[in-house]
Amino acid sequence: MRGTQHVPLRASEAGQPPADTLKALYPALAACWKVPEGLGRFERAEITARLSLRRDGSVIGTPQITFAKTPGDTRARDILVRATLDAIARCTPVKVTPALGGAIAGRPLALRFIYDGPRGQGI
Repeated sequence: MRGTQHVPLRASEAGQPPADTLKALYPALAACWKVPEGLGRFERAEITARLSLRRDGSVIGTPQITFAKTPGDTRARDILVRATLDAIARCTPVKVTPALGGAIAGRPLALRFIYDGPRGQGI
């Protein structure tokens, strides 16, 4: 639609059931990530964020960027870092079952995003 911007919904707002496994958790956390403006010109970019969640799916502290690879200058890296941190903020608190919440509470998780140019993006 012309003149409007797509704003991804939080996993909790999209009507998705709570994540009950790590396999289900990662896509729920990544659901809000989108290719930031200015990154599309690159062939490939990768970034990994380390974060911890509470039992209720909210983030403990500030996620840390542990790896970022972008062809180009530091501005491209900064764009990628900002987009990743913003996506995590939009997707949390993520809906988790009580059992998964108890299993992950306080433990570090690594969330990796890969932008593969025209071929798409992945986690």
